[in-house]
Amino acid sequence: MSNSVAAGRQLARRAVLFQGIAVLVTVLACLFLGWKAALAALLGGGALLVGGAVAAWLVLSGGVASAGVVMTRMFTGLVLKWVVVFAALLLGLVAWRLPALPLLLGLLAALIAQFIAAATRQ
Repeated sequence: MSNSVAAGRQLARRAVLFQGIAVLVTVLACLFLGWKAALAALLGGGALLVGGAVAAWLVLSGGVASAGVVMTRMFTGLVLKWVVVFAALLLGLVAWRLPALPLLLGLLAALIAQFIAAATRQ
């Protein structure tokens, strides 16, 4: 099952779960710095979590297809994921003037959790 669509869905679920836990821990830690810091961490980590979930849904929702279709889905999902992340960073830093360090810490926590989820076997 290591190369099937079911394995991909299982990995996506595990990545979202790990990211959610990591973002929650980061938000709780940043809460000691104030509600703006906690909101910034939630925005940074949540953007990567949502972007990754949308990308995984886009890639895995179509089922088995030709290589060209799958590569197009993967590229579109990757671009969409990072558009969501950069839009959230731009909104957080420029429009809402949230603190930059907690925003980046939330993003980093979600990114590290994504790598850990991909590296661990279940």
